[in-house]
Amino acid sequence: MSDAASKHILSVTVENKPGVLSRVTGMISRRGFNIESLTVAPTEDEGLSRMTIIVEADELGFEQITKQLHKLVSVFRISDLTEEDAVERELVLFKVQAAPDRRHEIIEIANVFRAKVVDVGKNTLTVEATGNESKLDAMENLFRGYGIRQLTRTGKIAIGRGHDA
Repeated sequence: MSDAASKHILSVTVENKPGVLSRVTGMISRRGFNIESLTVAPTEDEGLSRMTIIVEADELGFEQITKQLHKLVSVFRISDLTEEDAVERELVLFKVQAAPDRRHEIIEIANVFRAKVVDVGKNTLTVEATGNESKLDAMENLFRGYGIRQLTRTGKIAIGRGHDA
């Protein structure tokens, strides 16, 4: 087993109450770990939220994080989706420089990636895309050639495949 730090994907089910996000993220940051990506949203049970946390840590550090999370009263379940067969997605919005005579090129790129044009400005197109990190990175690389005016990504969400909760 390697001591090198690697990215870990945690799915954490917590109480849907004020202060829970702060307690969880505070615990991780106090131990010197950086949260690379964080998404939080209610689940099918309105009293619970699911946090998807991407953190870089070696195995010992990751074990420390999960043990400390289990101690928090507001945490109900922790799933490590890093090595598991999971569905992972991100959402990204690209605002791309689009002169009227080149818009068709940007629209073609969006179509290839099954993305949607969601806004048209005088000199820009806003494209919405979902997918895994490599797909969105590939789109970003192509759009850079046209000029990206703005870009925002949601961060990763993930859920285990199959019938497991």
